[in-house]
Amino acid sequence: MNSFDELCKKLSQNIDEDDSRSRARTEQEQIRFDYAVKYLLTELWKKHHTHEECETSIQKNKNYYSALAKYRDPNLTYRMAIQAFDGLQKLDMIYVTKNGFYDRTTMEGDLTRFKATDKLRELFNDLEGHPAIVLKPNLDVQTIILRNRIDGRKTLVSYKEDKDTELWRANLKKINGCFARHILDLRIQDKEFIKLQERLLGDTKKEPIDYTRKVLVRIFTNNSFEQGGRFYRGWWQNVPSEYRQFITIDSKKTQEHDYSQLNPNMIYSLYNKELGSEDAYSRVAGEDHRDVVKQAFNAMFQASTTLEGKPEGIVLEDIEMSWKELKQAILEAHKPIKDLFFTGLGNKLQFADSCIAESVMLQFAKMDAPALPVHDSFIMHHGFGSYGELEEAMRRAYYERFNTDINVKKELIVEHKPELPIKDDGSVSLEVDDILEAESEYSGWRDRDRMWLNSK
Repeated sequence: MNSFDELCKKLSQNIDEDDSRSRARTEQEQIRFDYAVKYLLTELWKKHHTHEECETSIQKNKNYYSALAKYRDPNLTYRMAIQAFDGLQKLDMIYVTKNGFYDRTTMEGDLTRFKATDKLRELFNDLEGHPAIVLKPNLDVQTIILRNRIDGRKTLVSYKEDKDTELWRANLKKINGCFARHILDLRIQDKEFIKLQERLLGDTKKEPIDYTRKVLVRIFTNNSFEQGGRFYRGWWQNVPSEYRQFITIDSKKTQEHDYSQLNPNMIYSLYNKELGSEDAYSRVAGEDHRDVVKQAFNAMFQASTTLEGKPEGIVLEDIEMSWKELKQAILEAHKPIKDLFFTGLGNKLQFADSCIAESVMLQFAKMDAPALPVHDSFIMHHGFGSYGELEEAMRRAYYERFNTDINVKKELIVEHKPELPIKDDGSVSLEVDDILEAESEYSGWRDRDRMWLNSK
């Protein structure tokens, strides 16, 4: 078996040998070319271990490589990226699945997409290790991202550094460094993992699970460092709620703690209003419709207009209310703050909850204990939940910002016991061979665990 670095060097040399260029590359050009080859192969290798239908993309717009220096990879240049891409095509290592385009009239387009050929996939299968173990996270990438929305499109915005951005980046590097020192995984059967990946592939708002994605970024919105600021791009954030209970940290079971009614609590606290003891969402249309009311409540605070039309993703069939009726019911149930809806306050609240999340994660990062953020909850090694340390940290972080308390909910702990096989007659088999075969259904999780231990 070969290492990934050896494969990258070999294919880079093969491209050079196959190349008919009249002029040899300079030393600096060769370094950048080798980097481009490794960059493309890295993305392909990660996709290989994600799902066979996953595509890789390349930016063929020359201007992309020189614009917004704050966000781009300085080692990746247009000329060398294209040479590496063309060279891998000539070696029959990749093939294009969809050509990129750009429509100057609509100002919309898409990137060129490609996949590994069977030839390259065979080379990947012969490699030692797994990309989540072999590839070390780059802790120096740009993690403080500022966006604006122009004509309905999200656009990156450059900015000048100040003490806040520098502190946020330094804190996030400590948090990401903590994550990088641990193996974060999902203990489900191999066949169930494939099923989950296919589900995520069909979801336009999520991405398939790529275990190498451990580096969080903090994204601010509306061209303001006082709006947004939440943490994104951790692979566990794509895991559907019913699977999150199977997330493991260093092969150990985890527990999730969730802030109770975070947005309503923050809003009422900020404006010195009394929320009351009745659930902020259930009071509108009953416990059975709590989830849809929560979606609508948050959408109404996020919006800066009165939302005449129902936001995408909110399903009203079961609640038997029109969108107009649901809006009015929420306003009636929350009269003390009704004038705050539709004012765009949601993005400012996101900044507040992102600061709370940073405080929690940073506290545990100093203890070298990953606290994985998901919306308004955290996933940690079960010991931090069982002994109350996570709940205490979450309560403290909230109190320090709002000078008031908030409830924290505990989610289910899953016992990771050996899977005992069931015989045809419905009884449990205690035969060693049958037990080993049942446990083999978790071979992917076990192999990654073994590789991690061997790499330490």
